[in-house]
Amino acid sequence: AVCGHGPSGRNGGFCETLWGDVDTLRDQSGVSAALAVCRASEDAVRGIGSWCRDHDVDAWYREAPMLQVATTESQLGSWDEEVRACADLDAPDEIVALGAEETQARCASPLFKGAALYRLNATVHPARLALGLRERLLERGVRIHERTEVTKLAADGVQTRTGRVRAGAVVLAVNSQATRFPGYRLSLAVASSHIVLTEPVPDVIDDLGWIGGEAIVDSRTLVHYMRTTRDGRIVFGWGGGTMGFGARAAGRLELDATVIERTRDSLVRFFPQLRGRAVTHAWGGPIDVSPTHLPIFASRGNIHHGFGFTGNGVGPSYLGGEILARLALDRRDERTSLAIVEPDRKLFPPEPFRYVGGSLIRRALVRKDRAEDAGRPTGALTALVASLPRRLGLRLPR
Repeated sequence: AVCGHGPSGRNGGFCETLWGDVDTLRDQSGVSAALAVCRASEDAVRGIGSWCRDHDVDAWYREAPMLQVATTESQLGSWDEEVRACADLDAPDEIVALGAEETQARCASPLFKGAALYRLNATVHPARLALGLRERLLERGVRIHERTEVTKLAADGVQTRTGRVRAGAVVLAVNSQATRFPGYRLSLAVASSHIVLTEPVPDVIDDLGWIGGEAIVDSRTLVHYMRTTRDGRIVFGWGGGTMGFGARAAGRLELDATVIERTRDSLVRFFPQLRGRAVTHAWGGPIDVSPTHLPIFASRGNIHHGFGFTGNGVGPSYLGGEILARLALDRRDERTSLAIVEPDRKLFPPEPFRYVGGSLIRRALVRKDRAEDAGRPTGALTALVASLPRRLGLRLPR
């Protein structure tokens, strides 16, 4: 692997807070703890922008609100619990419900029927950010060993295919690849997400009135997500790819032609003005799904880990860096006291049950989302299978 080749450089470019998980945080940890995590995640979003400015890294960082839109009648109000949780935290302005007219004023897709506006958010060019960080670290004398596969973790270091590195502390922050190591395999499930990128279409963006830089997600369980870029393109993704078996991250997890085609079809359904316009790039990759939809930071002896970003990794990874640095240096303060540090452990089933069960549930979620898009009732069996994660206490992507 090389820096920026994995999720750090291939993600959708959303730089989010953790306000989208405020209801889960409130229910699991209480009002004060939830507020502390959400405020710390705000610091992370702003911190990325400050770091880019201070270190002269042009990562196309742009602060703007995020919209969670409803594209069907059934999705309207799907953000109500998060809005109520914000009120419980005495932070009612963090997530605000918008009507159809207000939503259309920000982006006039014919599908958008209403939205929730998340006050603080940003977008970035993820590869520019990852490679900019790599460049600045090299300038400071940090040694980066790319294409050096770690085969074993130990209390005093790591084993590679060609040698051994001894260290007083090890930080494991490798996204879905954490499942390769014993002791971590039940903490994550591996799914995939795919993205298409249009040619420059500034005329379409202007026609939509989508000029405020808002990142947008819909309210499906397997979300569509979209944003504009500095050079006038539209990034459009869908989290409807396949499940991974264990830590395998090849083949259809990396690039699935069927998922790419469906994503491209959805792009035109959201924005009919793009019919006939070129898609110049398409890619995919694995994502590390946590059982609670929240990232997990913890220590096992001298090995300190951070994973489970569940598609929201850019902003929270900055916060995670602050946490993991403190854990590695054995320093304790308000960051290491956050509720996402050493949380109560919730596990997925072992393989092959995780893959088989996860694949069945994922297919049911796709059928459920399609039925809602078409205005059809969801079949009883599909609805039952799609509800299993919630019945088991798991919170999968939205």
